[in-house]
Amino acid sequence: MRTAALPGIILPLLLLAASPALAHTGVGVIGGFQSGFQHPIFGIDHLLAMVAVGIWGAQLGSPAIWALPIAFPLIMTGGGLLALAGVGLPMVETTIAASVVVLGALIAIAARLPIWLAVVVVAIFALSHGHAHGTELPAAADPIAYSLGFVVATGMLHAIGIVIGLLIRWPHGALALRVGGGAICAAGLWLLSSHVIA
Repeated sequence: MRTAALPGIILPLLLLAASPALAHTGVGVIGGFQSGFQHPIFGIDHLLAMVAVGIWGAQLGSPAIWALPIAFPLIMTGGGLLALAGVGLPMVETTIAASVVVLGALIAIAARLPIWLAVVVVAIFALSHGHAHGTELPAAADPIAYSLGFVVATGMLHAIGIVIGLLIRWPHGALALRVGGGAICAAGLWLLSSHVIA
């Protein structure tokens, strides 16, 4: 099996491992660092979006390879603070699902947006992801540890995306990334439809 084919295989397996409802249960008391760390990893919408940010950054090259993964957690933190301050955002869950669709599509078509526009796209989605985390934060047993956990997990998922995105350096790597982007986009459409139906 060629390494370049891995994104096309891994993403469908990830989809089979989780349901769209796992990301935001809103039930019970949330723990500390471990709970915050697990939240983005076991919430398929967060996982795919954050990995996609890393892949797209690597696909775009410098400076996006570092700018996008830095912008996302910074803006995500701002979204969390908005939620804690009681400032609502419209259609947060829908925007989160849409982030998977759009980021996957951008990878699939190898979109070469100017760096400022790429950061704006990522920032819009990061705001909603952060708001979702911030909404759950008051229920956390240790809010600071919970916040640290999901920020660390976010950075880790971005790094995984960057490593996957580096496939672009190998023969057929660009095609593998585009196929993987299509799979992410399809997963996002599934999440979006599940959210709309629910």
